[in-house]
Amino acid sequence: MAFPDPAISSADGAPDIAWHADSAEAAARRLSVDSAIGLTGDDAAARLAKHGPNRLTEMPGKPAWRRFAAQLTEPLVLVLIAAGVITVALGETVDASVIFGVVIVNAIIGYWQEAKAEGALAALARSVATPVTVRRDGHRKHLDAAQLVPGDIVLLNAGDRIPADLRLIQQHEMLTDDSMLTGESQPACKQAGPLPADTLLADRLNMAYAGTTIVAGQGCGLVIATGDATETGRIADLIATAPDMVTPLTRKMDTFSRWLLWAIGGLALLTVAVGLLRGETAFDMFIAAVALAIGAIPEGLPAAVTVTLAIGVARMAKRRAIIRHLPAVETLGSTTVICSDKTGTLTENAMTVRALWGSGQDYVLGGHGYTPDGAISVDGVAASLDEPARECLIAGALCNDASLRHEHGQWKITGDPTEAALIVAARKAELDEHALGTRFPRIDVLPFDACRQFMATAHLGEGEGVIYVKGALERLLPQCVNQLGANGVTAPVEHSAIEAMAHAYAEQGMRVL
Repeated sequence: MAFPDPAISSADGAPDIAWHADSAEAAARRLSVDSAIGLTGDDAAARLAKHGPNRLTEMPGKPAWRRFAAQLTEPLVLVLIAAGVITVALGETVDASVIFGVVIVNAIIGYWQEAKAEGALAALARSVATPVTVRRDGHRKHLDAAQLVPGDIVLLNAGDRIPADLRLIQQHEMLTDDSMLTGESQPACKQAGPLPADTLLADRLNMAYAGTTIVAGQGCGLVIATGDATETGRIADLIATAPDMVTPLTRKMDTFSRWLLWAIGGLALLTVAVGLLRGETAFDMFIAAVALAIGAIPEGLPAAVTVTLAIGVARMAKRRAIIRHLPAVETLGSTTVICSDKTGTLTENAMTVRALWGSGQDYVLGGHGYTPDGAISVDGVAASLDEPARECLIAGALCNDASLRHEHGQWKITGDPTEAALIVAARKAELDEHALGTRFPRIDVLPFDACRQFMATAHLGEGEGVIYVKGALERLLPQCVNQLGANGVTAPVEHSAIEAMAHAYAEQGMRVL
């Protein structure tokens, strides 16, 4: 995904400042704040009055009468209105009623759909109320994200949504999901040190941007931009100022309408001319030309097109896609080429465990995304897991900081997508992570680190302690001595067999843990 990459503006309206090039201490001095104490209440109130609430500016919507009037500006609709007026003048009230009825029904359907979409989008915007923890007057305080101001010190934990653009002051093994800005499906590993001034936005690892999510670790950051001044606000501004695009359907309808109007007008003039040459009166020929024009106009076409598009919008709504304007639903059907740069840009950004290998047995796991349903099979035949495979899934579920929940008919995750996929895989084998956590309570953790390339958790087992580890094959396999066999007996680990299986999985495009 390509997007503008300007230096982040100073919160006080000064020339653009490359906050990522400053040290955390220098950034705090720029905003006149002590990061150990935070802003005072009076200072925060003054800055809130100056910069305004930390929310994106809502674009003023069209008045209801303008939205309704916009439904009556199509060429064919204008011709129908003109034909209706002429029909009324000729005393043909029944025909006029039918014509105006079609026009009004068409306008009501279009207006209702647009109003429904506007209401849904407004409801989504109102629902985003993010609570945050800040340091003010030397104490922790819980605020609504709208009350944040430049200079606030925000405390961050796994699962939090970043409420504003931040310059990280401290971080402890913090990973953030920046896919909404960068399209990268893998979490970004953050740091707090300064970076070169020419570092691209996606590589500014000492920054955290509004709308992204922390999937692991913790830290704190200095608010350097809020509301419309954030990178998300810049994108929203670009979207708001983008020109309206003409869809293929509306372009074809306009072309057809113009061609039809010229054809009807030409035939009406020809009819008048032929009649006058034959000696008919001008009034009679005018009446005949009007009747011909009204009869030739396909007054059912706008209604038919509107109804067809409305059906498409309804089908999209069932798939949780909100369509603001009716013609927009047709554009995907006219798409001929889709260009994609990386996984996560057009895909669902969901990880799924597809294969499990233990002691020479290769299991295939079915299912899709984070829904914990799917068969476990061997060579296409349903199979139950042996002890090594079950232990593997138990390790994946316990050496894990993600969570899985069911909300409003959907399965949602908090945390790293790979860890969430391990929880889902365990549930497919009827291994609930909460029950496992009760059975093996965690007493310590060594979080994942890019240098270590593994994560480890210590648990109280049944009569003894146990440590579960997961990580990169090339880092952990050399440390392994024994492996658990299908018969429950340990034997020397078969390094070559494991490496061969990992290579085979990698050739299929899979990530291997």
